[in-house]
Amino acid sequence: MTFLARPEPEPGPLLPRQAEHVHDARVLTGGGSTALIVLDGQIYTLRITRAGKLILTK
Repeated sequence: MTFLARPEPEPGPLLPRQAEHVHDARVLTGGGSTALIVLDGQIYTLRITRAGKLILTK
């Protein structure tokens, strides 16, 4: 008898095994449309567009 292993389904974008921390962009922006994020002394701007997309710029 032969058993075939089923491939695991692709994980969705918010499954815990893909990311240790999940942050809501609306919370990061304080209910507004932009948030400043610092990484290694560099400041980045996270912006929520009118279409509900995210843009991260340096």
